[in-house]
Amino acid sequence: MFGYVTIHEPELKVKDLKKYKAYYCGLCRVLKEEYGFIGQMTLTYDMTFAIILLSSLYENVAEQEQHRCKVHPAKKQLMLRNEITSYAAAMNVLLAYYHMEDDWRDERKVGSLLTKNIVRGKARRIIESYPRQSRAIRSSLKELARCEEEGSTDIDRTAGCFGRLMEELFVYREDVWERELRRMGFFMGKFIYIMDAYEDLPENLEKGRYNPLREVFLQDGYEERVKDILCMMIAESTASFERLPCLVDVDILRNILYDGVWNRYNRIQMKKSEDQKNDEKPI
Repeated sequence: MFGYVTIHEPELKVKDLKKYKAYYCGLCRVLKEEYGFIGQMTLTYDMTFAIILLSSLYENVAEQEQHRCKVHPAKKQLMLRNEITSYAAAMNVLLAYYHMEDDWRDERKVGSLLTKNIVRGKARRIIESYPRQSRAIRSSLKELARCEEEGSTDIDRTAGCFGRLMEELFVYREDVWERELRRMGFFMGKFIYIMDAYEDLPENLEKGRYNPLREVFLQDGYEERVKDILCMMIAESTASFERLPCLVDVDILRNILYDGVWNRYNRIQMKKSEDQKNDEKPI
């Protein structure tokens, strides 16, 4: 369900692209150092956005490092990291842990059980360090599971579960910025959930799987309605962002919020257009 909050590379300055990649590589490095190879496998672009956002908001300067890695063995890569990088790494692992727990409970996936057991000790330490976020992730995923069991098509309810999860992750500190961070995270979480459901709908319908958008799909104006909902969700999220005093890396953040979050949606539209053209070609 992650991977939607990314940069739109063609519109990003070279220096900003370099810095974005350095934050991403820094997160990867911290995941490896603190949680091993399994932790590294939880790496997401979405948490890179959270690092840049919170670092900008709290004016937390990142340290520069250079390291080689398996992906780039020949040349050392620039990496940026700070205390917020460690926080994001912990949230990455915690999300993956609870997701694997659900996979084992619901579908008895052996791979999820084995991986969950490997990271259990480290996940427990994260739970002790971040009880508020842990409770939010656990309760939100349980509510999502209930929605699936009931076959709920209440978009506000289902997307709201993921929204509440994301809002807790965005609240790094419970301070004067908490309200705006919560609103920003909540609506971004709803955007991510709905976008994921929209992308998965064709396959879900084909295989008879649950998808909260299936009822909307059967109604006239499905495409327009989904786009309107997505626009409303990201508009609410960006409105809260603009009320935060973020100055450092603001061009990167705006690139993601106003362009990057639509990358997958635009690719879906391009594929649908190509498929339609192929269908219209004479035999």
